[in-house]
Amino acid sequence: MYRLTVLYGRPTDPDEFDRYYREVHLPIAEKMEGLTAWTLTWPTRQEGDELPAIHLVVDLYAESEAAIQAVLDSEAGQAASADVPNFATGGATFLHGVEEQVAVR
Repeated sequence: MYRLTVLYGRPTDPDEFDRYYREVHLPIAEKMEGLTAWTLTWPTRQEGDELPAIHLVVDLYAESEAAIQAVLDSEAGQAASADVPNFATGGATFLHGVEEQVAVR
């Protein structure tokens, strides 16, 4: 499984970030086709920090790197990417990689 993780840094106005992300960005991004899964994690704490440095973690999953690239290259993927600067005042880091699951013992 291939995963694209987007780490959104702490925004200048967290409430406005959340509103924009849910009301504006998600409807744009939900038009992307070809993903096998999509998760949102809203961190509540980070070890050693009073407030987490990361405000939101988004994981997009596809069968392969080529598949995720096709999603990003699509019209919907381009629209979602172009929208990020409109709300990500804390920055956004995109991490690409192959996910490997390890059995818990």
